[in-house]
Amino acid sequence: SALPEKKMVFKGLTVNKEDMNTLMLTPLIHYPLPGGSALITFEEAKVAQRIIEAREHTVELSCGEELEELDRCRVRVQAVPVEILLPSALEVRLTQSSRSILVSDLPNLGISKETLLDKLELFFSKTKNGGSEVESREFLDDSGQVVLTFTQDGVAEPLIERGRIQVLVGKGKYEVKISPCMSGDIADLQLQPSRCPRTVLILGIPDVLSEESMRDALEIHFQKASRGGGEVDALAYVPAGRTGMAVFVEDTG
Repeated sequence: SALPEKKMVFKGLTVNKEDMNTLMLTPLIHYPLPGGSALITFEEAKVAQRIIEAREHTVELSCGEELEELDRCRVRVQAVPVEILLPSALEVRLTQSSRSILVSDLPNLGISKETLLDKLELFFSKTKNGGSEVESREFLDDSGQVVLTFTQDGVAEPLIERGRIQVLVGKGKYEVKISPCMSGDIADLQLQPSRCPRTVLILGIPDVLSEESMRDALEIHFQKASRGGGEVDALAYVPAGRTGMAVFVEDTG
């Protein structure tokens, strides 16, 4: 329960027979941020490393104004590395549903998703079309495919064996593809800690400025080369008394 929530997107890509067991995994990791903290992502990893090595930083809150030494306001903060857990090995167990089919190659008729689902349910609920009563239907937004689940066993398999079928939608007939509906369970997932190379977590930020002013003051300070900083790519600040959530995605830069 103390670990950050991990959401992962699985993208399968089959190029030829030799690649059928390969799986592309894209981490999408939610990282909780406590109040009085900030996440700073620098354009260069070496800058982040310098900031972490210095650890203690004194940030000017006067935002560059020409003030007397006694009138200046400073806060001391700590810079620590950001470590997250990334999957190093993954085993997925696939099972085929005995009552569901996957319908693809759907026609683009300019109708709503609900209307299309109604048309498909109406067609596949008729025994003369090889179907039966439909228990549920689901439109998969990420693929544009539809999952139909029947109330009875033994209906899905003959439809899958046919492979393709002419479906009557409105006044036209369109050929769609029928495939098995597979569900996957994670049988084994191994994780290893990984340090974010360009991101630094800043802790101990007091609630003495407005959110926007504090964000500006932090960015001004940590982009100064004279303080060991550099160009800031992104900055997220969470004031004291609140909590935040950062989302880490794959660094493609």
